[in-house]
Amino acid sequence: MPAHSPYAQKLSVIPTEESSVVVDGKRTHYWEYGNKNSPLQLVMIHGFRGDHHGLEPIVAELGSDVHVIIPDLPGFGISQALPSPADISSYSTWLSHFLSALHANDAVILGHSFGSIVVGAALSDGLPNKKAILINPIAANALKGPRGIMTRLAVLYYKAAAALPSGAGYALLKNKTIVRVMSETMAKTKDPNLRQWIHEQHDQYFSLFESRDSVLEAFETSVSNDVSQFAPGIHQELMMLVADKDDITALPEQKLLASRIPGTRLEIVEGVGHLVHYEAPDFAAQHIRDFLGLTAAA
Repeated sequence: MPAHSPYAQKLSVIPTEESSVVVDGKRTHYWEYGNKNSPLQLVMIHGFRGDHHGLEPIVAELGSDVHVIIPDLPGFGISQALPSPADISSYSTWLSHFLSALHANDAVILGHSFGSIVVGAALSDGLPNKKAILINPIAANALKGPRGIMTRLAVLYYKAAAALPSGAGYALLKNKTIVRVMSETMAKTKDPNLRQWIHEQHDQYFSLFESRDSVLEAFETSVSNDVSQFAPGIHQELMMLVADKDDITALPEQKLLASRIPGTRLEIVEGVGHLVHYEAPDFAAQHIRDFLGLTAAA
């Protein structure tokens, strides 16, 4: 029996509209939530192998008075991939041009996980947006993180999937057992319904991508870059929302990153890992609303 989404009811009353825009010759699909006439605009960038669905629990907890935009990253969900070979500069340019196409250069920019690297690179490259939020940022090289050995194994996994014949390669990438192991590793909640729902979300959306090559290029970009390398060029008002049980970047590394960007506001949630957007979206929404100068959601 499918698990019940803890956030479905709140999300169902928030106006939602799907659109798309061509950015540098490639179509990016995006979703708008809440009040499109609101002066408060928030653009969210999701993590590796996810799509816009992953950040919807935060939208549900934020409420309808903020205008939220969530694109599917190029190559994921239903957005077209970037021209190959794609690297962090390609993603930074895409984000800058996407925001310009939507006239969203006054929006607050939010990035989760791999999205934090994309946002960090774009901020360092001169993105004019004045405020930014990083959730579970990749604050240090993933190959040196708490699960560095697992990251190296993942590199081999993605390279093997790209090298195998097409059918075998796609079967390896979409292998449900491998996806479930990843999900079990990252989920920290003891709530059986929430845990099952998280696994179902990964089963449903983790394997929506354009091609094996685009996945491999995105993965290599994610493990060869981190937000710390862009810290000297980030001058925006910044808030970091991190978790004390994050297996991707340990808490001391998050604190070090925050110390390297003057004025950074650091908020820590306990008992949660890399899935703050699934396990503690209320925590995220509360601090986002405060960062935006709003009172608590009704």
